[in-house]
Amino acid sequence: MKSSISRALHSLCLLGSLAASTLTAQQLTLEGQTGGFITPTAYVVPSTKSHFFSSPALGYHFVHADQVIGDVHTFNLTEGFGNRAELGYTREVHIKGDDPLFSGLWHFAGMNIIHGKVVLLKDGQFHTAVPGLAAGFVVRTGDKFVTGALDELFTGQLKSYTNEDVYAAVTKTWLHKPLPFLANFGLKFTNASIYGIGGQATRFGGRLFGGLGFPLPGPLHTAIVPAAGFSQQPPTSKNLGAIMYPPGSRAHLPTTLDYAVRVTQRENAHFAFDIGVGQVAGNIGQTVVIGPGGVPVVIPVNLKARSVFGLGMSLRF
Repeated sequence: MKSSISRALHSLCLLGSLAASTLTAQQLTLEGQTGGFITPTAYVVPSTKSHFFSSPALGYHFVHADQVIGDVHTFNLTEGFGNRAELGYTREVHIKGDDPLFSGLWHFAGMNIIHGKVVLLKDGQFHTAVPGLAAGFVVRTGDKFVTGALDELFTGQLKSYTNEDVYAAVTKTWLHKPLPFLANFGLKFTNASIYGIGGQATRFGGRLFGGLGFPLPGPLHTAIVPAAGFSQQPPTSKNLGAIMYPPGSRAHLPTTLDYAVRVTQRENAHFAFDIGVGQVAGNIGQTVVIGPGGVPVVIPVNLKARSVFGLGMSLRF
């Protein structure tokens, strides 16, 4: 009996290890980097042996936040170079939300995203316990959300912003008993609020991000990976304080959280499918509107995105 249990546990750990090995492959984030649903890891799109260029990785992601912010679709294309670097482009397409007061802050078609990453130290390169280390950047152009919209409201001139991230990620995929896992932690310096969807931050500052996933064996040679991630956001966005009440107060943007399940192949993964929920932002402050009879009324600025649905798909040829 003990021998049967031991064999079963060993098989489960072995399958988990095989599943964990796929996590280092081509699954793309919302913005197109190799990583989890929202956070980049210290891995890149892999190139096959004796090839410098990888097969391109394609991705599509969807975030359902139609009540105020609006739905977000991203289309990703990322190329790897010699298992040491990657470069990619993402087009974000935005669908306007339904709120008559606040959705106008996002009444724009979307923005362009360019990103790159270099692996400085491969996971396990010198010792199985030593994690991988990578550094990368993200540049978003044509960002008119929130900050640009308020520029137009205040001055009559719509302004388009460019914002950037510079980051470092430390990632470890542990393939051994008793529990295979992938842990990721990083630091980014950014002037984008909520990946640019929240507009331009008031300053370029440091924010933490990370995630943790546990691979489990699935049917038909798949791996099922429940995971959670977080990404701290700048405290507020440029121009947003001007509409807050009382005067001099500012909006408060919380840490973005995601809870997702990834389904992918255990070995030589060519596809991945993510589905989950995220916590983006709810009540970020209050403002004043003119009510019946011209009486000022204080109301909450509620973005109604504390629980949003998301899905993503990645494919490598």
